[in-house]
Amino acid sequence: MTTSATSGTGPADPAGPTENSLRRALKRARDGVALDVSEAAVLLQARGEHLDALTASAARVRDAGLEAAGRPGVITYSKSVFVPLTRLCRDKCHYCTFVTVPGKLRRAGHGIFMSPDEVLDIARKGAALGCKEALITLGDKPEDRWPEAREWLDAHGYDDTIAYVRAISVRILEETGLLPHLNPGVLSWTDFQRLKPVAPSMGMMLETTATRLWSEPGGPHHGSPDKEPAVRLRVLEDAGRSSVPFTSGLLIGIGETYEERAESLFALRKVSRAYHGIQELIIQNFRAKPDTAMRGMPDAELDELVATVAVARHIMGPSACLQAPPNLVDAEYERLIGAGIDDWGGVSPLTIDHVNPERPWPQIEELAAKSRAVGFELRERLCVYPEFVRRGEPWLDPRLRPHVAALADPATGLALPDAPVVGRPWQEPDEAFTASGRTDLHTAIDTEGRTSDRREDFDEVYGDWAALREAAAPGMAPERIDTDVLAALATAADDPTRLTDDEALALLHADGPALDALCKVADDVRKSAVGDDVTYIVTRNINFTNVCYTGCRFCAFAQRRTDADAYTLSLDQVADRAEQAWEVGAVEVCMQGGIHPDLPGTAYFDIARAVKARVPGMHVHAFSPMEVVNGATRTGMSIREWLSAAKEAGLDSVPGTAAEILDDEVRWILTKGKLPAATWIEVIETAHELGLRSSSTMMYGHVDQPRHWLGHLRTLAGIQQRTGGFTEFVTLPFIHTNAPVYLAGIARPGPTVRDNRAVTAMARLLLHPHIPNIQTSWVKLGTEGAAEMLRSGANDLGGTLMEETISRMAGSSYGSYKSVKDLIAVADAAGRPAKPRTTLYGPVPEERQRAARDSDGHLPQLLPVLD
Repeated sequence: MTTSATSGTGPADPAGPTENSLRRALKRARDGVALDVSEAAVLLQARGEHLDALTASAARVRDAGLEAAGRPGVITYSKSVFVPLTRLCRDKCHYCTFVTVPGKLRRAGHGIFMSPDEVLDIARKGAALGCKEALITLGDKPEDRWPEAREWLDAHGYDDTIAYVRAISVRILEETGLLPHLNPGVLSWTDFQRLKPVAPSMGMMLETTATRLWSEPGGPHHGSPDKEPAVRLRVLEDAGRSSVPFTSGLLIGIGETYEERAESLFALRKVSRAYHGIQELIIQNFRAKPDTAMRGMPDAELDELVATVAVARHIMGPSACLQAPPNLVDAEYERLIGAGIDDWGGVSPLTIDHVNPERPWPQIEELAAKSRAVGFELRERLCVYPEFVRRGEPWLDPRLRPHVAALADPATGLALPDAPVVGRPWQEPDEAFTASGRTDLHTAIDTEGRTSDRREDFDEVYGDWAALREAAAPGMAPERIDTDVLAALATAADDPTRLTDDEALALLHADGPALDALCKVADDVRKSAVGDDVTYIVTRNINFTNVCYTGCRFCAFAQRRTDADAYTLSLDQVADRAEQAWEVGAVEVCMQGGIHPDLPGTAYFDIARAVKARVPGMHVHAFSPMEVVNGATRTGMSIREWLSAAKEAGLDSVPGTAAEILDDEVRWILTKGKLPAATWIEVIETAHELGLRSSSTMMYGHVDQPRHWLGHLRTLAGIQQRTGGFTEFVTLPFIHTNAPVYLAGIARPGPTVRDNRAVTAMARLLLHPHIPNIQTSWVKLGTEGAAEMLRSGANDLGGTLMEETISRMAGSSYGSYKSVKDLIAVADAAGRPAKPRTTLYGPVPEERQRAARDSDGHLPQLLPVLD
């Protein structure tokens, strides 16, 4: 392989950094001034007295952080066992001896995967020695490369390797009491949701952001799909979005330049600042191993490691936790402590380091003595760092809290050294559906309002606002549109299915007379497609809880369980509200809620059954794709299995909410932890395949631009062409007033009237003829606004709602209930007749229409429903 002249493992750069550049960079570091990449690259080359000065200032930064954290003079480690669950991998890293092939495993008498008995034997022996961490390490997706791995998983009843990792983690928790720390390689967002309930922490080394080391033949990561830097950075971001305490770090000396090493550190800092989820950074030095392609590469020298640790400390800051593996430095521990580390990582009294088997762990007593010699007390921690133990939700799943609490010192978050390590049940919290909190919020929101304009953890739960502003800026830049609007209007009038993207984008920007003409074209298409009837549905919204820790930055509905406006309904209260709705003519209940950490994945089935048991004829339109994924991952079921079970429990159709904008560029600004666009599409298409139809939606007017609307509408049209499962498209203008992303000064204050007309009109044209029903939202636009949308291509007014908390918590001022007469009046204002419908746009039975007429306008007296 090739190495750069500025690499720590290549030949020395004859020029190197100048004395002046070193002194200048050292002074900036010493003075606490933020370094840039070029300055960091200079400091990585510090040697001799310059390195001494660099480490001294890094140590001062570390000491300030330990003081602030309440553990001055403490260096930590985790007492662990190393479980190599499988040594098969689809990657081919040129320095790795951990990974092997099926034939070698068989010849050595090993299985393709470790059996549960083998894993539990190690874990039990570790527990008997006082270990508290089970470090589960394995290769990336071995079943994608090795048929033997696929056959083993199939034979043992696992869909994939992640399913086995989840299952063995539960057994470790229940049968031994050790806490799993998972290193399964590259994970998707959905994988994180599957594994978070079974492991307090996870990890994956970034290693390097130098793409050439992956892309160029001869590079250490060439031929390894999971070592692409962009992929690994995405994993770090998904961990942060999922509120998973995550370990990462660098592998230095594999051919990267000093600039590339510095860039890697800054990439880690960026992720850390954005999500506050990187619990630990490992700086690991390359050690050449026999029988590998890189056996002839020189080891990373100790000065390289010491300089990198010191620079990492300056870049990551005092609150970061930095680790260097003690078994890779030939007992020169004091130099690493002097460079700014505060942790030794996992040290096992039982198992070897299977990644570096030639490098035995030091004895814990030796590590304590060496640390004490330079003024540090060695203290044991858990696999999850003290900060995250103390943070609690949303970083620790409720099913893990008892396991962590049994081993953690509540005052410090460190390990209780003498705590008994015994198995404990891994189970859902009890009393999931106990009514609590402000259960009258559905009515009080219209009379008393919300307690405050934001939840109490506003500054923490959404990530770093400054980093978010920086990320949002490029996507909010308007584009210049040169396409002829008149020509685009002509195409739309002739045949909207022939609109090109350029023409559609031009029309989405239309204003003035061009916008009027666009809305007229859309209204004509509406008339030819669905006629003049303005449809509506007698329905009731039931938001069964607003407790949620997902961190959607546009959502003013979500609350912590301890917030003044938080509430959760009991199953009886949900059923009571459905029964009330039936008595006044409803044909549907629409049920959605926050992602409450205490609700088990089967809770959604209980909700559907409760409604069907009380009101068998009620259509249950419920559970957004985010709730579907939450239910599936909590139960360990696939999305298809979970939706099938929900359908059996009484689910009739699915709301296509949680879509926002189906472009991850926008989604990751709007939300910290909600599902990616691809997963939303997977849920919706799976529902359609199972016969569960859905609505489709788009929330717009925040950090988006018309190009994002176009992409979203094209995506929906494509899904509909494949499945035919959408019943309607619902426009959802962003309500800004109490939205966190607006309060933080990032989003704009909702869409303009022009935006609303253009989106409605273009939805009609771009979804034609695939999705015939276009719904406007009276709760977000009011009566006059909804009537205007009916003149711009919409044909549906949605429902009576009866209660509506989500938009009202965000600041909508149009109430929570419209009577049938009110909805008919909106249609009258648009000059059109009104007609009731069912969820699937069928005719409403006469008995239901009569019940609605008889009670119309009297509904508010039936509320609230309280114990």
